[in-house]
Amino acid sequence: MARKRVLAAVGCSLVLAGAVWARKPGDPLKPGFNVFSRAQDIQLGQVSAAQVRGRYAEVQDEFLQAYLRRIGDRLAETPEARQGAFPFSFTLLNVPMINAFALPGGPMFVFTGLIKATDNEAQLAAAMAHEMSHVILRHGTHEASKKKATGWVAMIGGALAGAAMGNASAGGQLANAGLGLGENSLLLHFSRDAETEADALGSHLMAEAGYDPIEMAHFFEKLAQTGSAGSQFFSDHPNPENRERAIEAEIRTLPARQYGYETGDFARAKAEINMLPPVGRGNPTPSAPLPPGVAPSGTWLQTSSNRFRVAFPANWKGYRSADGSVTIAPDGGLVKLPGGGIDMMMGVTCNYYRAESAQMSLGTATLSLVAHLHEIDPSLILVSTEQKRVNVDGSEGLVSPLQSKSYSGGRALNVLLTVGRPEGTFYALATAPEKEFLQLQNVFNQILNTIRFVAPTSGTPENRQSK
Repeated sequence: MARKRVLAAVGCSLVLAGAVWARKPGDPLKPGFNVFSRAQDIQLGQVSAAQVRGRYAEVQDEFLQAYLRRIGDRLAETPEARQGAFPFSFTLLNVPMINAFALPGGPMFVFTGLIKATDNEAQLAAAMAHEMSHVILRHGTHEASKKKATGWVAMIGGALAGAAMGNASAGGQLANAGLGLGENSLLLHFSRDAETEADALGSHLMAEAGYDPIEMAHFFEKLAQTGSAGSQFFSDHPNPENRERAIEAEIRTLPARQYGYETGDFARAKAEINMLPPVGRGNPTPSAPLPPGVAPSGTWLQTSSNRFRVAFPANWKGYRSADGSVTIAPDGGLVKLPGGGIDMMMGVTCNYYRAESAQMSLGTATLSLVAHLHEIDPSLILVSTEQKRVNVDGSEGLVSPLQSKSYSGGRALNVLLTVGRPEGTFYALATAPEKEFLQLQNVFNQILNTIRFVAPTSGTPENRQSK
């Protein structure tokens, strides 16, 4: 009996000690037990990042990738992030699920679905700061260190060494050891304690970067309320109890700061993401590479009519007509018809359309324009009544999907952008044969995003290099 009382007393003291040692808001945040070196974290992350890029489709839009990097770099330059000394990288993946993850050592991947779910840039920064905190606190390799033995660690070291020498089987070895990207991965599934720590440190990073950390609590609260829409995130990131209140308590321990930092490009980024082609998980069959004259160059030129200007790849050509229209096409994008006319197989044409009534709504004017285009080309039809609303240089716009018959005999896909302007309905029609359209989708988006409206002038300036 005496022995039982002693054991009970010891057990009670351990419980009390655990309560004393439990982290309180404002307590220091440091990495836990880990058998991996920081260099191994980085190497493990690089091997896993290569697997990610082979499994998911990266967004082929430099503006969007640069936008994500700007937010990530700002967070990575904060004092507490620099203490981790990890080389962070940030990649946007064209996947509709609400999720993001960061691998040991710094590679971070954000799904387009997560950005669609955010209400402002601070919420996007919150998700990224949370993922960055997992890297800084080394949660991935910490979880692995708790579950495996010394012999296993030696095997992992051998696999990493093989990966550094280009051994293709190294990724498989890591996956078999639970360090891959599958459902049983030890690197991407964290405990609720780890989630709480990442929330706390993430709020610090946000505050130091100028973002209001309360948006982290708002974002997780929103995900929790969306049910199945947020399930993918919470399947990898278990939702701790009283998460929002814990974040708010942590924020109260932070030094007083002025918040409100924004890059100013959040609305544009969301609009461009909404226009991306619907590519998801898996390894889609790659299309044949575009011919040199069609694949866009890195340098862009600008052309204009007397009412708008637009930029395009320097290896494409811009044509201006007497009626004020501008046509942009690569080599071979325009073909001469037997009757002497010209058909656009691939490219973008911009102009104004005067509807029958100036009182028409933009939606009605768009339908009127589609009917007018159908009279010119009977094969051109509206394939969906679902239209996306966008903002073009401060004016309301609609994006409508169409299809038509290509001059080559196959099907052509089209995107029609219409914008309500005092001068009438501005429109830009992008078209390409079906097999090339997805490859050119991002180029078309970039061209449309450069459209700017100008006051009418009497001149028509020549093409010049875009700054």
